[in-house]
Amino acid sequence: MAMMTKTTTRLTAAVETYLADLQRVRASGGATGERSSYGPLTNLLNAISATLKPKVFCVGELADQGAGHPDFGLYAAKQVQKGQPKQGQVPEGGVVEVKAADDDAWLTAASDQVSRYWDRYRLVLVTNTRDFVLVGEDAAGRPAKLETFRLAASAAEFAQRLENPRAFASETGAGLGEYLCRALAHRARLAEPRDLAWLLASHARDALARVEAAGDAPSLEAVRTALEEALGVRFEGERGARFFRSTLVQTLFYGVFSAWVLWARQAPRSDRFDWSKAVWHLRAPVMQALFQQLSQPGRLQPLGLVEVLDWTSAALDRVDCDAFFARFNEGEAVTYFYEPFLEAFDPELRKQLGVWYTPAEVVRYMVARVDKALRDDLGIADGLAAENVYVLDPCCGTGAYLAEVLRRIAANLENQGLGALTGARVKQAATERVFGFEIMPAPFVVAHLQVGLTMQALDAALADDGQERAQVFLTNALTGWEPMGAAKQAVAFPELEEERARAERVKQETPILVILGNPPYNGFAGMAVDEERTLLEDYRRTKRVRRPEGQGLNDPYVRFFRMAERRIAKTGQGVVCFISNYSWLDGLSFTGMREHYLEEFDAIRIDCLNGDKYKTGKVAPDGSPDPSIFSTKGDPVGIQVGTAIATLIRKADHAPAEKIGFRHLWGPTKREEYRRMVAALEDAADSAAIERAWAEDAAGETILGEVVKAILAGESPLRVWRKHRKFTLDTLAERVGVSKGYLSQIENGQKPGTLGLFRRLAGVLDVAMDALVGPSFSPGPNP
Repeated sequence: MAMMTKTTTRLTAAVETYLADLQRVRASGGATGERSSYGPLTNLLNAISATLKPKVFCVGELADQGAGHPDFGLYAAKQVQKGQPKQGQVPEGGVVEVKAADDDAWLTAASDQVSRYWDRYRLVLVTNTRDFVLVGEDAAGRPAKLETFRLAASAAEFAQRLENPRAFASETGAGLGEYLCRALAHRARLAEPRDLAWLLASHARDALARVEAAGDAPSLEAVRTALEEALGVRFEGERGARFFRSTLVQTLFYGVFSAWVLWARQAPRSDRFDWSKAVWHLRAPVMQALFQQLSQPGRLQPLGLVEVLDWTSAALDRVDCDAFFARFNEGEAVTYFYEPFLEAFDPELRKQLGVWYTPAEVVRYMVARVDKALRDDLGIADGLAAENVYVLDPCCGTGAYLAEVLRRIAANLENQGLGALTGARVKQAATERVFGFEIMPAPFVVAHLQVGLTMQALDAALADDGQERAQVFLTNALTGWEPMGAAKQAVAFPELEEERARAERVKQETPILVILGNPPYNGFAGMAVDEERTLLEDYRRTKRVRRPEGQGLNDPYVRFFRMAERRIAKTGQGVVCFISNYSWLDGLSFTGMREHYLEEFDAIRIDCLNGDKYKTGKVAPDGSPDPSIFSTKGDPVGIQVGTAIATLIRKADHAPAEKIGFRHLWGPTKREEYRRMVAALEDAADSAAIERAWAEDAAGETILGEVVKAILAGESPLRVWRKHRKFTLDTLAERVGVSKGYLSQIENGQKPGTLGLFRRLAGVLDVAMDALVGPSFSPGPNP
């Protein structure tokens, strides 16, 4: 069962109360048909309304306004303010007509009575307490049955199910609650991307429920086989099957949404959006092929998805385009749209996949850091704007890094004074040397949309005829880097075959110089990939340090590091910049990985962002809160594990790393710090100060390569610094006022040490406390 969000829990609870109230009314033996259900229905509608913005207020037994007496009127919150009542107001949310449970709601919806109500109010919700039918208007302005929802097929079945309201609500509560949310908000204009994301996710959940109910539908088998062959994965077992079905539904809805965005921007529009023609607005051939395969009538009709997509089109027609695109064009809105969609659509899958929106400040900083490394370390004066700099985000998600790289290229070209030629050069970069790989079809669709919108904003729009496309490929970034001796299995759809071939040309032939991004934090158990498992053999072997222990190397992000390291080594020089789980910095599973990097890269720079629940309890060394940098207002917890940004640089005249930059960032102001640093990187004096901060301890002494190497190789930071400062264990213990045995236990990791002790140690050793405690520090009790 999918994990419930807070809103879903509230909706389910409201439906459970409604069902329990109906059961009590029925059990009393004194009920009088439909009128006895008014109380439970009023309470239900008002409880559902409490989750909406703006809210709707249900008023019973509406006065005759020329069409009779509807049972309820649904008034917008602004219509029920304090002061003199406004007589004769038409309820903005429409009206409700209630019948007894043994009536047929569909026949009632077609009755003369409801027709009169519709003529007056234009929106009528008809219910017999177990069926709900929303009567609105079609594209021609005629009455039409819009969305429907059924709790039970008959009054007898309904009565039987009411005997256990909790079980009944557990099965149907979320669905009915969301249906009523959509019905009550049907008249509301949509202006916020997040609100539209919730509404589309609500329809998508309905679609997924229908696909799940169909089981292993033969109509989808060809699509499943084609994806498995093209991506080199297998959707194994029930979890894999569910992941596949979820992926298809997401792709279908994001295809519709992306097509609508491109359609709606061709203003002014007098027609209505038609989801069945969405394929004409999708640029990449593989997107067109996927959408075409998924939206064929022969596949949609057996699954009952046609009406759900019709409802989705109707929802998109309610968007206030001016207000929506004013927000959507702020640069980050595409990503702010995708993550709320996935959180509302399937929060359990989002958690399992480790899908997290990378804060814009982090994206900008990493791109600026890469640009500077290209200039300062590799001697490429134009940075990312240089025509020989090929860039890859191997896990591009919705395309945030790709969009920022293109903006940085445009800025560099503007600074060179290219003027009107800038657009052509940026377009050349987007279509020839800035690449993105994504294995999940849904974010892949959004990445194309995000890059396309970014190019429009940079006055370098890609051609609408499909001849120009962003170099974002639907592919597994961890496979296909070496030519295969045996012929590959043919893919059923030629567009998927071509996508695979083009992606492999990038992997095998393009001299990629920059690899950056945010690798996934988790894997998905239902997707099996054989070739990936051989990536990490070099990290399991060591030369001078202890062998890896534990299972940490199995974390998916490690595979992306290995892929990137290997690709840059093949190019001969380059930059890797990833934000990831920080466990590799000092974990015992990663000794070989760290040793490898000290040999393979000339410079290593680490921003340790901390924010770890398990090692530090999300508390900084000074006792203040230390949230994850991924924390947001909507998700204050963010990622549970600590994170770090690693910038790894290999020069053409390669030599093992002699200096390692390492700094800690603690507390809730990390994003603000990155905003400051991005600005500082543009200024030579400020930039020099930042570079010094990479490698200076408290005394201003450059951290020696052998010190940091020893720490990264798994040595105790305290022991390394003690020996570097030429203290014996006895002398240091005496200086800080503890026993030699206790200090030895701290050095050996047998005891954690107190915050006060580490402050004294830092003072005596003349080193920043951050350099002593390492990313795993968690203070212990006083001895």
